[in-house]
Amino acid sequence: MAGKKEKYISLSASLRAKETKLLNAEKAERMIDAPSFEDACKILSECGYGDMSGLNACEINSAIQEHRKELFDSLELEVPDPELIGLFRAKYDCHNAKAVLKAEATGADPLPVMSPCGSVSPEQFVYEYSEGLFSELPGKIGEVLENAKSVLSRTANPQLADFVLDKAYYAGIKETAEKLDSSFLKGYVELLIDSANLRTAVRTVRMNKDREFLKTALISGGKTDEGRVLNASESGDAIAALYKSSYLEKAARLGADAMQGGTLTEFESACDNAVTAYIKNTKLVPYGIEVPASYLAACESEMTAAGMILTGRLAGIGADTLKERLRDFYA
Repeated sequence: MAGKKEKYISLSASLRAKETKLLNAEKAERMIDAPSFEDACKILSECGYGDMSGLNACEINSAIQEHRKELFDSLELEVPDPELIGLFRAKYDCHNAKAVLKAEATGADPLPVMSPCGSVSPEQFVYEYSEGLFSELPGKIGEVLENAKSVLSRTANPQLADFVLDKAYYAGIKETAEKLDSSFLKGYVELLIDSANLRTAVRTVRMNKDREFLKTALISGGKTDEGRVLNASESGDAIAALYKSSYLEKAARLGADAMQGGTLTEFESACDNAVTAYIKNTKLVPYGIEVPASYLAACESEMTAAGMILTGRLAGIGADTLKERLRDFYA
């Protein structure tokens, strides 16, 4: 095990230095309070982003996508275990799979809404899907996509097809975490699954969906068994008790309130903040796979915050509202 950690010494030192440039709460509030949109963009450029001062909302989202792609591409060449980058790319493979299915059903072009951050380019993804070359797609993407397409054809219910893709996504990243033999990554993926299931339970109750719907939507593989989530969903108190003494304890309490008609905003923030609290545990780890993993997770949160602030300012959203939407920062 020591040898596996030691191969990360050089990369860990490099990333620890880069962490100092990450967006933090102080910089985020400066962006929100900046006199102009252009000034907000200058503050973000301190974090290594290009100049976005002349961009509209759509172009900002594209620029952030490109920033993410460059991050993935560069780290993929440096990280001793490239499968780690695949774990983070999988989210965008899932997104792209949903995009092509929806586009086929509606007759739209999927490319404008696809992400360049998956394991294959959007253009290659669309070509292989449209030609029925599912086996040419990397990993299990093609097999899962073919299954989801079959579900959609049989049921005409896009949500059921999304469930197929979501379950495969989480199963895939759990398999990757286990392959990399990292307790940190295993815990990270389990927390993502637990968070997804908690969100699903709360939303299902709020939408007055039945137990069977929730059973179909829940994901296996979390630290909290999905069967227990299903049973606890019948009571807000039970949901709160289920996650007691876990990273999601606060989120579950807020979720219980949301199930009774309370606000979803604080609940959603608490779910995200639970993940940030988990990755912050690596700050004292000198080297190892935990360092690039937590750096990637932190960058994902940073990009979400940066996009929200800049597009919010363009839309004229007030400073107080933008600050309420901020999540906790790793930096």
